[in-house]
Amino acid sequence: MLIVIALGGNALVKKGERGTLEEQRRNLKFALSQISELAKIHDLVITHGNGPQVGNIYLQQEIASKRVPPMPLDVCGAMSQGMIGYLIQQELANFLKESGLGKNVVTLLTRVLVDHNDPAFKNPTKPIGPYYSEVEAKRLIREKDWSMVYQAGKGWRRIVPSPSPQGIVEIDSIKALLLKNIIVICAGGGGIPVIRKNGKLVGVEAVIDKDLTSSLLAIELNADMLVILTDVEGAAIYYGTPRQYFLGNVTVSEIRKYLKAGYFPPGSMGPKVLACIRFVESTGKPAVIAKLEKVKDAIEGSAGTRIIPD
Repeated sequence: MLIVIALGGNALVKKGERGTLEEQRRNLKFALSQISELAKIHDLVITHGNGPQVGNIYLQQEIASKRVPPMPLDVCGAMSQGMIGYLIQQELANFLKESGLGKNVVTLLTRVLVDHNDPAFKNPTKPIGPYYSEVEAKRLIREKDWSMVYQAGKGWRRIVPSPSPQGIVEIDSIKALLLKNIIVICAGGGGIPVIRKNGKLVGVEAVIDKDLTSSLLAIELNADMLVILTDVEGAAIYYGTPRQYFLGNVTVSEIRKYLKAGYFPPGSMGPKVLACIRFVESTGKPAVIAKLEKVKDAIEGSAGTRIIPD
């Protein structure tokens, strides 16, 4: 089977950690030890989040801006793809070598096409970067035309658009690598957002949801399964209450009803469920949301929330 595996942020940085190189490598070793076992029998494409990392890179740009020209958000996203991809590639390649499996691993910087008319560009919602004082925020709004939002007790923070992914620019390259039996790490952090302008692709300052991009990637690859790994057992209704119930096997129409009813918050489980719905409805194949530690069981059908066609 061809499986697209979307690693959540917890695969690299867990709650309470600073995100040091040692912490990220340690966390990845656990996740990739299981994924290397899957590589023995499946073709794999791996995507990943980049929330803490791209935030840190962006902060570095701001702090050093008086000494070094700061890079825009799309370039910071590319930096994070290279950094995280390298860490995954290095650790996974080591596991594969130890197991005697003759598969290569490649990290591919991936651009994702978005529509410049997407409503998200007029309604930015994704917070990024450091917190600012009111004086600093007003200056940045005036000088850089940034959109800012105030968070009580913390300060002002920049918010950027989160447009819907429309196409994977490097899709043909990914397909070519898969034909060579290569494991591909791509579309990190939802991809580098680009728009078409005067016949050319141009990077824009935005953040694409990583799970929606993973779904689109899986659809364009005609993958046999989409697996979204996170830090909870699966998708739950009444989450965080005494009535909490994790869904097992569920049809796509059933989970769509739960999504419309508001059981899955837009800032956490909502995009994951929507990503699975899009994949299942487009391909007629299953999608799974599961805990990172149970990825093998989830693929085999004994763990996680499995969304199946009606």
